[in-house]
Amino acid sequence: MTRVLVAYGSSEGQTATIAERVGDVLDSAGHEPVLIHLKHPPSGLDVAAYDGVIVGASIHAGSHQGYVAEFVRDHRETLNRKPSAFFSVSLTAANADPVEREPARELLEAFLEETGWEPDGTLTVAGALKYSEYGLVKRFVMRRIAGKASGDTDTSRDYEYTDWDEVEAFALEFSSQLS
Repeated sequence: MTRVLVAYGSSEGQTATIAERVGDVLDSAGHEPVLIHLKHPPSGLDVAAYDGVIVGASIHAGSHQGYVAEFVRDHRETLNRKPSAFFSVSLTAANADPVEREPARELLEAFLEETGWEPDGTLTVAGALKYSEYGLVKRFVMRRIAGKASGDTDTSRDYEYTDWDEVEAFALEFSSQLS
């Protein structure tokens, strides 16, 4: 049984939920996933002890979590030697217009260039608007951003845009590289 590290950064929980689904798919495919939130990694985490690594991060204010970038830079050599993949979560990826989704892909590519990581697979995936979890100011800002993008602005409910079939296909593709 291959051990797969699924390491992620999540600010509002959607990236964690996506990482859990990736872990479930890997588990169903006969692998042993280990999920770790990189904001608080266990001491002595040995990335080299895993057969493969998937890293996930979300985009906020134009960049991925700094602690995720630091993890990737610190373990770049190991990540570049093993089967590895990266998924990037953003609301921009939810846009129906491919041209409007392009900034999400550009931020993913910038992250990889900045960290020197060359994963075997990547995915830009749509996140969620969790109005119910935002404070007053953030709810106002997110509603305004959503309105400018012709998105969902009813702050009395939450919106999930994640394409779970796409997430599962990404995890299965990675799984096939481990066999």
